[in-house]
Amino acid sequence: MAKTTEKYEAVTIFSLKNGDENVKSLIEKFSDLIKENAELVEVNEWGKRKLAYPINYENDGYYVVYNFDAKPEFPAEFERIVNITDGVIRTLVVLRK
Repeated sequence: MAKTTEKYEAVTIFSLKNGDENVKSLIEKFSDLIKENAELVEVNEWGKRKLAYPINYENDGYYVVYNFDAKPEFPAEFERIVNITDGVIRTLVVLRK
């Protein structure tokens, strides 16, 4: 019998060039998106960190980790929405064990 939900972790790096208010609104936007489509377990804000290498001429980013339980089709949709949103530098969604 197949599982109906899986445990996922999404690490997202937000751009700091548009200010702290923009970062906070994006964190809320993606938290709400997860709550609408899955069960949000935890939002862990790592805060401002130096990037390992410059991305789009930015040296710093704001790291946030979302832990959620969802059906297998939601993470791809979440990644698609995050990747087309202005203010997001990078994101990675992985299956948690």
